[in-house]
Amino acid sequence: MYEFKRSIPVNSDYQVIVVGGGPAGCAAAAAAAREGAKTLLIEGTAALGGMGTNGLVPFWCGFSNGGDLCSTGIGKTVLEALQEKMPLEEKGKKGGSIDAEALKRVYDDLVTGYGAEVLFHTVLSAVDTDDEGRVGAVIVSNKGGMKAYTADVFVDCTGDADLTAWAGGEFELGDELGEMQCATMCFTLTNVNMEEYAKIKTHRVIYPNGGKYPLIPDDHCVTAIVGPGAVGFNAGSLFGVDGTDPEDLSRTLIKGRKLVGQIVDCIKEELPEAYAEAHLDKTQALLGIREGRRIKGDYKLCQEDYHSRRVFPDEIARNCYNFDCHETPTEIAKIQRGEALPFKPEEFLYAPGESHGIPYRSLVPEKLKNVIVAGRCICAERRMQGTTRIMAACLATGEAAGMAAAHALAMDKVDMHKVDTDKLRARLKEVGAYIK
Repeated sequence: MYEFKRSIPVNSDYQVIVVGGGPAGCAAAAAAAREGAKTLLIEGTAALGGMGTNGLVPFWCGFSNGGDLCSTGIGKTVLEALQEKMPLEEKGKKGGSIDAEALKRVYDDLVTGYGAEVLFHTVLSAVDTDDEGRVGAVIVSNKGGMKAYTADVFVDCTGDADLTAWAGGEFELGDELGEMQCATMCFTLTNVNMEEYAKIKTHRVIYPNGGKYPLIPDDHCVTAIVGPGAVGFNAGSLFGVDGTDPEDLSRTLIKGRKLVGQIVDCIKEELPEAYAEAHLDKTQALLGIREGRRIKGDYKLCQEDYHSRRVFPDEIARNCYNFDCHETPTEIAKIQRGEALPFKPEEFLYAPGESHGIPYRSLVPEKLKNVIVAGRCICAERRMQGTTRIMAACLATGEAAGMAAAHALAMDKVDMHKVDTDKLRARLKEVGAYIK
């Protein structure tokens, strides 16, 4: 081990600090600032939005399953603001495509419009926690060097619960074998022949053949129109990557870009009418990680909650998305041997308009006092994380977490486990959130 000691500057200007500027973090920062808290949003990249912007995921998931919008409040605000910036997108659509550049501006306006401040290119480096489980400061690194930031409440929207884990909070990672869902390298093609694109019935022309395109492991390929002559791809699978391991991430990013090259060559060969003249415009700057740490919180959201369409007394959001868990390498091997998996997601699809609640308790780490979590790392069983990891649910849990952080400031000594959830729920309903 290398012992490192030094004095660094400290900033104590903020009451609420949100770490991670994806959908959950943007909603959390906006909600906290809207409630009157002096708020800072810390983001490691150059843009807000996470997988919808830097990650190039080309379409929304989870806003609706055929019924009314399930994620309203700030989620609806973001969806409608993006649709206004996309001339080709149908207004009032309950989901749809994502123009990544337009969405960056939507999130910029959302967060700063409510008065929160943003610090880009700033990476969480360490967390200082006392013996009572109270975070005193986060240590960050950026072009200015290292600096400590203190606050009354910290909102962990890192996706992998980095803040919580480094603060000493407990978590789960992967299945019983430690395996996780595959990652994906999303990308955008421009100069696509859109008349021919409209005639394509399926993009599942990519397939593992072990020859000409040896990196292609499966036929996973879904697309969306993201601009004039531009098609976004969520295609191919990258197995065996742990998103919390920086060496794994680095290797997989390199492999992912090579995989995208083979996918593009393949679809140009198989679907030349649409793609012969297409140009690979960009690959994602953030690897598409589906699964990482899940905190151990005051309540673990479980499959029975999904099946029963459960309503919670401390419910702060609802979710209508299906079980979307991509098979692990072990599960794929079982399928190839003809063995049936015990879990078949297609058997558990909701009818239009059905949903389940997400309780406040699932956002609060067990052993920490002034930390709350939002996004795909909330406390949930692994299969349930496959339903709540999508952007619509992240926006909803983020709004609740940010609002709760601001409400907690009224306490003599902040304890996120003791937030008045009746008051929180009433305020969430007042600003348009959908809860029962």
